[in-house]
Amino acid sequence: MLSLADLGPGSVVKIATGVETGRRLSSLGLVAGTEVRVVRRAPMGDPLELEVRGCRICLRAEQLRQVIVERVS
Repeated sequence: MLSLADLGPGSVVKIATGVETGRRLSSLGLVAGTEVRVVRRAPMGDPLELEVRGCRICLRAEQLRQVIVERVS
């Protein structure tokens, strides 16, 4: 299994179905079936900047480890 925290810049993935991301992450658009693009990582690797539904958000890798994804073909 692959989490959002494991990805590098330029990766485009879809959030796996049936993933429970919690209330805060869900309110940011990180719900099952949503496509996410990793824009960049901070120099020390944390946080990550993501593009979700046309918006850019920054989240810590610790939070993103609970979001399981699958690669978009």
